[in-house]
Amino acid sequence: MKLKHRRLLIIIGGFTGLGLSAFFTLRALQDNLIYFYRPSDLASKKISSQERIRVGGQVMPGSLTPFGKGVRFRITDQHTSLWVISSGLLPDLFREGQGIVAEGFLQDPHVFQATSVLVKHDENYRPPDAR
Repeated sequence: MKLKHRRLLIIIGGFTGLGLSAFFTLRALQDNLIYFYRPSDLASKKISSQERIRVGGQVMPGSLTPFGKGVRFRITDQHTSLWVISSGLLPDLFREGQGIVAEGFLQDPHVFQATSVLVKHDENYRPPDAR
């Protein structure tokens, strides 16, 4: 076999190995991805009730109510709103009008079952008042 052909086989083998490793890496990462949606995005997407997703928006004022062993509230992105049911503990900064990100499962197009709720806050640090 000529040196030219041997070099070509090594290059083709290298690219094939690189392609296979990239394919298997992306395939493994796909199982760990959790996508983020806004309430208006969910109206147009077909999402399985077994797919874990994140939903973000502002808690609508007056919507926070007890629900079974947890709470129920609506979040909005100023276009569409979505009911969120959470049976876990809510963060201390949670309040109406606050931006949140909830992780869980979409039960139907208008109800989201949250397994965890995260509160979005501003970046301005204000120390406690000195007494």
